[in-house]
Amino acid sequence: MTFDEIKQRLKHYTVGIAGAGGLGSNVAMHLTRVGIGKLVVADFDVVQESNLNRQFYFRHQLGAKKVEALKTNLLAINPELNIVIHSIKLDALSIKEIFSDVDIMVEAFDRAEMKEVIAEVFQTEYPNIPLVMGNGMAGWGKSNEMRVNRFGNLYICGDGVSEIADELPPLSPRVGICAAMQANVVLELLLGSK
Repeated sequence: MTFDEIKQRLKHYTVGIAGAGGLGSNVAMHLTRVGIGKLVVADFDVVQESNLNRQFYFRHQLGAKKVEALKTNLLAINPELNIVIHSIKLDALSIKEIFSDVDIMVEAFDRAEMKEVIAEVFQTEYPNIPLVMGNGMAGWGKSNEMRVNRFGNLYICGDGVSEIADELPPLSPRVGICAAMQANVVLELLLGSK
């Protein structure tokens, strides 16, 4: 399949992304570069200087709402992208409302309790929509320990053990690997494996 054929197929799909930080902003960037048709992105936060080491934002965007800055950055890559943004702190109810019509859902939360919430929503309310999650990307090195594990319609990317802590911060290379893995799972689900 040529790149033009890939873009033609992908333009008909909608991907939801819950969270626009290190995982979400980079997954969105990867999917935009390959021609995804529509993204629905939700996050409540603003761009901070500490985000610049791993997130798809720039210094001049400090203080801007992440979803607004991300929309600007993605449209600079592909002006034809249909992107719907929600500046909101998500909970179970808003997740159900905002992401009910996506073809695939990407989880990109920092907090474990929100990962549980979205997993529960998609396992109970939308069991036919694949959910692609990230877990275990803190620190550096050990790239070969990162993998994709599948449990039915749930796909978990990362090493599953490297929790973020003061002595094990989230850094661009491993966060980027995990985000690229998530985007690659999305492509595999939409295009099939090669």
